[in-house]
Amino acid sequence: MKKYWSIFKIQLINSLAYPGELIGRSLMILPFMWIFYQLWRVTFAAAGADEINGLTVAMTVWYLMLAETIELSRPRLGNTISDAVKDGSIAYILSKPYDFLLYHYSSSMGETIFRGLINALLGGAMVWLLVGPPPDALGWPLVAITVFGSWTLNFCIAAMIGLSAFIVEDISAFQWIYQKFAFILGGLLIPLDFYPAWLQTIAHAMPFASMIYGPARLFVEPSLPAFAATFGMQLAWILGLSLLLVFFYRRSLVHLTVNGG
Repeated sequence: MKKYWSIFKIQLINSLAYPGELIGRSLMILPFMWIFYQLWRVTFAAAGADEINGLTVAMTVWYLMLAETIELSRPRLGNTISDAVKDGSIAYILSKPYDFLLYHYSSSMGETIFRGLINALLGGAMVWLLVGPPPDALGWPLVAITVFGSWTLNFCIAAMIGLSAFIVEDISAFQWIYQKFAFILGGLLIPLDFYPAWLQTIAHAMPFASMIYGPARLFVEPSLPAFAATFGMQLAWILGLSLLLVFFYRRSLVHLTVNGG
């Protein structure tokens, strides 16, 4: 595993090589938080309630801050694999003495961590100014574990979408579908607590809720039972999707056509 640890560290260092780009992309979270605060402040006021389905305005905005941090920190893995197929560099990558999937996983995690920290710091500072201090810091270590699980789960799905480029080359349609499922069933824009009961049941049965809603909900209302439920569901999905990913990778190699020179 030393080679993958080295890949992780190299990518971690590379992500700091252009701090302006790193911070510039992370600044996107600031207007998002301002818009969400204004939207939900008006929504709660119109409902005439300080709390809706167990969430206050402050809890809702802090929830959305972590949800956006998870989403905005994800690397564009599908595009990376697709571009390698289109320009032919995939042949060079596959010939290297490392596992293709573990290489991309190590690289993705190295790229994600600092971006996630910057997003959390900037978004957290904005939300603190808008609604007050964050939830109890004692729950943050548990939240960090589930965020890492979220990024791992996202890797499994994003890698499968990227591997579809071995067959179809253009993966933009698959990425669009995945993004919209994550937005709606993952609770990125609206916490699942505000959904109708039947839609909540469907959402909780999908992996997207474990990727976004679970960690974000744990952040605003931390507890050991909630952590166990969220992390347990993540592990189950990661195990199942990892096996499917390995199978899909091996089958995709058969259909790969290398372009470029």
